[in-house]
Amino acid sequence: MALDRYPDLDPDEGEVLTEELYYSGDALVKAFALGPGAEVEPHEHADQTNAFHVLDGEVVVVQGDEEERIEAPGVVVHERGVPHGARNESDDAAVFTATMAPME
Repeated sequence: MALDRYPDLDPDEGEVLTEELYYSGDALVKAFALGPGAEVEPHEHADQTNAFHVLDGEVVVVQGDEEERIEAPGVVVHERGVPHGARNESDDAAVFTATMAPME
């Protein structure tokens, strides 16, 4: 059994690739790889806290009316019901995970 679940994702320009790394009734961990110019549109989770862990590169994280460039390694927590998203304004791919809990 392999313990390392770091995804091998290589997005093209403007492309968002995702991979579910873990799911249970307690939490979901999903990887996002953003190619240059790619964006995860702002959205919200009314019943879940969502934490972004920037693993590689840098992303502009949007949270409500605020934006901040976060470089790896970086962590941003989005409380329940707060709109959030991310975009890659760099020339290189960026990878982050989103951990959402609770799931049920």
